[in-house]
Amino acid sequence: MNKNLIFLIAFALIIITISELIGFQAIPLGSFTIGLLPLVFAIILTMFLGLKLFRKGIMKKIYSEKNIHFASTYLILIMLPLMARYGADVAPQIRDILQVGWIFIIQELGNLGTVFIGLPVALLLGLRREAIGATLGIGREGELAYISEKYTLESKEGRGVLSIYIIGTLFGAIFFSVFAPILLDLGIRIEALAMASGVGSGSMMSAASATLVARIPEMESTILAYASASQLLTSFLGTFTMVFLAAPIQAFMYKKLVRGDKK
Repeated sequence: MNKNLIFLIAFALIIITISELIGFQAIPLGSFTIGLLPLVFAIILTMFLGLKLFRKGIMKKIYSEKNIHFASTYLILIMLPLMARYGADVAPQIRDILQVGWIFIIQELGNLGTVFIGLPVALLLGLRREAIGATLGIGREGELAYISEKYTLESKEGRGVLSIYIIGTLFGAIFFSVFAPILLDLGIRIEALAMASGVGSGSMMSAASATLVARIPEMESTILAYASASQLLTSFLGTFTMVFLAAPIQAFMYKKLVRGDKK
């Protein structure tokens, strides 16, 4: 039995309470306004307190190897209620969503951007086989599963996707919560941004859509419905896009861009 689990649960409740007390914060930067959600503060606090400098005494028990393994293993249990809410958000707006359904499908082609843009950049930065794992997608569960099955996580490709997965977990929500309102200030329609929020990551979608809702609360139902529908569609179609489009195109591009590479 994990004796330190109770410390982790108590710590999580304390961090949640502190983050909620801080609340949503809008930071004006010139003509832009950056919105920071409680989720962002929770991530920053846990990252900061997880530094080796602070991992002493009770903090060492909280950040024990068993607790870290437990948190990563059972994260899906926390995400399931969120998935259920996605469905509930979509239902009232289903008629409007179906009217623009083809847009949701076309946006899936945007997933290929990590291959067309990310792969050449990664190669220019000096990556080789690691670039295959790092640029297949945004490095969430789907890409992680595909790469681990095909190459294993101990391979160079596995290290690439795992690195992006970790970076996305740590900074993805922060980036999306900051970037979404900036695009809104640039004049992009709220419906388009809501659709773009559903990238296949629950935390990133929540961060982006919640920030948009905080900026335009009167459109909350539309924002959450479009974001949730996009998220669900990405989770479903994204796998097929990755396997049948992204992976073959990436393999072809890698072969052309990297001559004489040996696995």
